[in-house]
Amino acid sequence: MSTVVVLASLFGLGMCFSLLGSISVKLMPRLEIDQGKFGTLVSIFMFSCLVASLVMGVAVDSVGYKPIALFGFLMTAGCIFYLANSKSYKLITIPCLLLGFGAMAMNVVGNTLAKHVLFGGQNEAAALNLGNVFFGLGLFVTPIVVSFLFQKTTYEKAVASLGVLIIVPAILVFSATFPDKSPGFAFEQAVQLLGNPAVLVSALVLFCYISLEASFCNWLPMFGKDVIKKDAPSMDATAADASAQRLLSLFAIGMMASRLAASFLASKVTIVKDNPAAFFIVGAALVSGILIVAMINTRKTRTAQVLATLAGIAFAPVFPTVVGVTFGKFSSDVHGSVLGIIFAIGLAGAVIAPKAIGNLSRGSSVQKSLKLLVPVCGVLLLLGLAITAVKNPASDSQGDDMADDVQVEQAIDDAEAELPAETE
Repeated sequence: MSTVVVLASLFGLGMCFSLLGSISVKLMPRLEIDQGKFGTLVSIFMFSCLVASLVMGVAVDSVGYKPIALFGFLMTAGCIFYLANSKSYKLITIPCLLLGFGAMAMNVVGNTLAKHVLFGGQNEAAALNLGNVFFGLGLFVTPIVVSFLFQKTTYEKAVASLGVLIIVPAILVFSATFPDKSPGFAFEQAVQLLGNPAVLVSALVLFCYISLEASFCNWLPMFGKDVIKKDAPSMDATAADASAQRLLSLFAIGMMASRLAASFLASKVTIVKDNPAAFFIVGAALVSGILIVAMINTRKTRTAQVLATLAGIAFAPVFPTVVGVTFGKFSSDVHGSVLGIIFAIGLAGAVIAPKAIGNLSRGSSVQKSLKLLVPVCGVLLLLGLAITAVKNPASDSQGDDMADDVQVEQAIDDAEAELPAETE
């Protein structure tokens, strides 16, 4: 049952990250706001996630998984119900703010437990890539469900249906068995992690990656509308909205397929297994930069759909690979805190990038504003090369100690071999 809770947590995290983008085409007219104010809502949610990531990371190490998992599902469902019924811009900022705490509770449960329940705890990068396929599933299902229901029922009922979907796993938490909280955890350990080079480089990689992913999750539908206006200006508004929303689902399909493939490669192919971080991160940076340039210039809906799918394929392995590689450098006692720190710093990118795109698009379009993401791909490329060169000093010292122990044991064995045989 704990495996189901882990996968449901990652599914719920995907829902949270695609929620605002999925409902944007209906939410903005409902609240009578422009792209700039919608970008502010995204930034509020992401800033909330930033703060909550630090809190939930330390909390799961100190109090255990069950209460954090239960809190995550219930808080997320409550925020979605509130979001469904809010009719003013001021009121809707409240669920956007609180949603970050529910999302990060599910994030820390899903991403710290996945490595235990998948692949027998032997391959963190492969386990996290496979587990995060369900993040992609949540990313995929959310726009599909709401785009269908928006055509069949009211806004309130369509959005509330997502709350019902996420509250069901909360029931399973009571019957699930989780690992005990880390007996060796101390708050001082979490504080010391802030200055660790391995943590800082991983956090900077996630800053760039989450800038890209959050921008796509929240602006792909509006990017789609920009392209549709050029390609099919006479298309019915409702049909155009539905078509634009499906770009987010195509992006999610690309992510799911890519993470399944990455999970296999990270566990079976030697060149990837030995250095998954450089393989996936550098590749993602190169391909993503090319795709974004193509998206800025496309005028065809079909091309936009292909590019959105390819972007999902390129982005997908970066997050789970970075987390898996980083976990491998630390004791499991502090994995929650490690995830909380690197994800919090990474989320600063999600606070800045989507808002910047929204502001720039006021006098232009979302499509043209995607050019802000090209330099991010360049920085990600450099960090992908750097992450493999950075080692955890603690791990190095532990390795030296182990080597010393082996040398001592070998010396003892050699000395015993040189002693004369005992006579009877």
